Amino acid sequence: MSALYGFLGPPDEKLLRCMGDLLVHRGRQATRCPGLAGSLALAPDERGVSARRVGGGVWTQDGLTLALAGFLTETPKPEPEDPFDIRDQPLALLAARYRRQGLDALAPLRGAFVLALLDGETLHLARDGAGQRTLYHAKIGPRLCFAVEPKALWGLPGFSRRIRPAALAQYFSFSFVPGSGTMLADLHEVEPGCIVSFGPDGQPRTQRFFRGEEGDPALLDHAGSDDALWTEAFRQRLAAAVERRMARAEPLVAFLSGGIDSSVAVHELTRLAPGRVKTFAIHFGRRYPNELEFARAVAERCGADHHEVEIQPRDFLPNLRRVIWHLDDPIGDPVTMPNFELARRVADTAPAVFNGEGGDPCFGGPKNIPMMLHHWYGDDRSPGHLERAYLASYRRAYEEWPRLLTPAWRDRIDPRSDLEALLTPFFKASDGDNRLLPKLLAINVRLKGGHLILPKVERMLGAWGLTPLSPLFDESMIQLAFSAPSRLILDRGVEKVVMKQAYRDVLPTEVIARPKSGMRVPVHFWFQGELRRYARKILSRRALRQAGIFEPDRVRQLLRYDLEQSQGRYGIRLWMLITFEIWRRIVIEGEPV
Repeated sequence: MSALYGFLGPPDEKLLRCMGDLLVHRGRQATRCPGLAGSLALAPDERGVSARRVGGGVWTQDGLTLALAGFLTETPKPEPEDPFDIRDQPLALLAARYRRQGLDALAPLRGAFVLALLDGETLHLARDGAGQRTLYHAKIGPRLCFAVEPKALWGLPGFSRRIRPAALAQYFSFSFVPGSGTMLADLHEVEPGCIVSFGPDGQPRTQRFFRGEEGDPALLDHAGSDDALWTEAFRQRLAAAVERRMARAEPLVAFLSGGIDSSVAVHELTRLAPGRVKTFAIHFGRRYPNELEFARAVAERCGADHHEVEIQPRDFLPNLRRVIWHLDDPIGDPVTMPNFELARRVADTAPAVFNGEGGDPCFGGPKNIPMMLHHWYGDDRSPGHLERAYLASYRRAYEEWPRLLTPAWRDRIDPRSDLEALLTPFFKASDGDNRLLPKLLAINVRLKGGHLILPKVERMLGAWGLTPLSPLFDESMIQLAFSAPSRLILDRGVEKVVMKQAYRDVLPTEVIARPKSGMRVPVHFWFQGELRRYARKILSRRALRQAGIFEPDRVRQLLRYDLEQSQGRYGIRLWMLITFEIWRRIVIEGEPV
């Protein structure tokens, strides 16, 4: 874990300390894993701008200050014009490159990082290409403040904690808030692969420095090649992505679900470090479906030291408020809880944990098949039909939020501008390629990956001082996904074709051949049993009326599993409601965690 925070404006030592205190939970990793940056603070003092370091990376010279939190998987290479005395200092090299090339110097950066670069009166904030780290900014009084987590901004004196109405519809449609907006008005997020620049006028200007959907120039000329070239490229790039992260993760630990994504990551990890890898799988008790047999088969084949962890509501319920505080900008995906609990069980084992995140958005995605069917056979061809079909394919509460919200909130939301417009740029983009599948992959990577999957894992592991390592989200893997022929992503209903072909000879057949099932958190059953009383207490009629956001009668129908004009999906919708309501009480009402 690492932190980056600071502000521009009048000096205020007390404010800087307050930001650091709000992020103190992110500082432990600096001593446990020296390869990762620690806490970095950037703020003015009486002598001008200063950068302060606690185990992290910072460079200041001649009016230029550069601070980076996280890690780079590829560091800048020295060039002939670089002074010899900085050739072993990546940030110094990057600063020198910036002086010659401007912001183009940031384009080659790869890794899991956020970066602040102050050049005179201009501040640049950057986030890695996949979005493996997060960075937020807000104007608070006379200062422009930024931090790696929202709580270091909304927790400051002078910040007005107001819910953004559009974010309510976005949250219940996606289970997260996509794009540069957040659940709070006046709090903004740097999007993956982007630089947000603030000049003397204080107005933000955004540009993208990583465009994964353009593919890899080294591979684009091979689109017509046979499958063997692509499967070999997949294996080589994944192995390199794993190896680039291994030095930061001794001893070696990985989450192994039994699905194809985590299985290929574990295979490469154990191949590179035989006999040195511990794997952990999760389940929810014998009465619920699980993937334990597949995880065991992979661990045995790969020679991993395998462990299984059972999670029940009684285990996580006492920590639920803390989980949502760590998530910060609310994420209504029940998988957050297994991520948190599994991290808790392995926190004393290693400083970092490998995972299989990235396989779905880059090389598969459950939304792709229904969207392709709509594209081929759907009757609706009116403006916005692709956007509406995609929102419905998420199967969260896209059709339900207008019934859930009270008129006072519902009437402040425009579905076209607040929901569909988030997706329109993806569907309108062409770059000479009008195929639908690459557009779906771009949505999966940039929205779901950068605003749900990666922040969720980073916050849940970070709550226990762990750093997530996601080799399938390496920029080289993203570029490979957008370079490969469509048949190797989705072919006759089979997803992740290139991944399955690359590892069919080394992983158990049952893992390669079986359809995707995902981690099925049994919230549908829990809210009829172990979580029923808790849900009714949090979503009581009195509490809902006092807040004035949700219709108590509609919520009561959800609690009774009694909806006629909806598809049900009671468990996920109740989880989203409870997550939001606890978040609202902590952030808006100021209740203690």
